[in-house]
Amino acid sequence: MDADSEALPGPAAPKRIAKAGATGAMGAARQYDESVAKKDSARLQSEREIICPCCNAVLVIDLNLGRVISHSEPSSGLNIELSDAQRILADEKARREAAFEQSFNTERTKGDMLSKRFEEALKQAKDEPISKPTRDFDLD
Repeated sequence: MDADSEALPGPAAPKRIAKAGATGAMGAARQYDESVAKKDSARLQSEREIICPCCNAVLVIDLNLGRVISHSEPSSGLNIELSDAQRILADEKARREAAFEQSFNTERTKGDMLSKRFEEALKQAKDEPISKPTRDFDLD
């Protein structure tokens, strides 16, 4: 380690920051690194960061208090560009039209299918001899 930089303590140990004499781009980097170091060092030993299995939110819980200290929701997975909106709407319209066409064809042929099943059941009923159904009362 050289005289112009120092290592950050804790989980950010591999990062190095310039000493107070840095200016310009290094000064900006130093300010950023110090804010990260303060954030890491500000966390107490009793605080734990947990990811929610349901919504993937990050929860910071204080074990001594038994309470949630902070909560940050995950970013939504939808990053739709405005230029893609026209294509997305057209794709959704085509999908809806295809689903409607399939449903329409199914309903249109449903009557024919039911008529065919009825004719088969009627033919089967004519072929079987008529018999009196047995009841539990008659078995005694």
